[in-house]
Amino acid sequence: MQQIDKVVSLVRDVLGEDAVGAYLHGSAVLGGLRPHSDIDVLVVSRRATSPEEKRVLIDRLLSMSGRGDPSGGARSIEMTIVVDSDIRPWRYPPRLDFLYGDWLRGEFERGSLSPWRTPNPDLALLITMVVLANTPLLGPPPAEVFDPVPHDDLIRAVVAGIPDLIDDLDSDTGNVVLTFARIWTTVATGVIRSKDAAADWALARLPEEHRPVLARARANYLGEEEERWDDLLPDVRPHVDHVIREIERLRAGAIIGSADR
Repeated sequence: MQQIDKVVSLVRDVLGEDAVGAYLHGSAVLGGLRPHSDIDVLVVSRRATSPEEKRVLIDRLLSMSGRGDPSGGARSIEMTIVVDSDIRPWRYPPRLDFLYGDWLRGEFERGSLSPWRTPNPDLALLITMVVLANTPLLGPPPAEVFDPVPHDDLIRAVVAGIPDLIDDLDSDTGNVVLTFARIWTTVATGVIRSKDAAADWALARLPEEHRPVLARARANYLGEEEERWDDLLPDVRPHVDHVIREIERLRAGAIIGSADR
């Protein structure tokens, strides 16, 4: 894909010989890209990026990602950069050096170089997906670059994102609903599924009254329906609250089980 080639070229241009590797993750390797899927790339560097390099990365990504691409047909790009000494040997929570995503576009356009938080627990999930996917775009296989993420740290990471997801529920409803389904299935099974596969797993376990919200989010994600929530808005938060209770129940059971061993 031409967009992925541009991302790899950007990594080479900015990091040069300090680029350890670049790895595809997310929807592209978990069941295939869907109509609205991002291109997700995790980059490992031997050093931190300078403010000047961050500006180059941001400017180039703004022009090639999503609505910034003049062709009008580009996917959104999410690029994460970590420094190898920050993630190997593994420790939790891991640190990131750079993050680009189109949800941060407004802050980047206003001149911010780092509108993200670090340490960033979500890196545990990203690294786990990268190792499982084994899809290097640049550099050696990921198993040679990353330490395995312990299962307990993976679960801590996916649960840590819940407060931010709740804050985004009104503005990014479908994506948040699907992400909650993925958290639920990951906590329950230890398996990281694509968003639609996570929705399938969760739909089979939801009470009837909570299924329409997730079914709508899944259909939107797959491009089967235009996204709209006006008719289901009263049901969205009760659906999310039910899923959170299931996650908390599983977590409580895991903690009790660990204490008993």
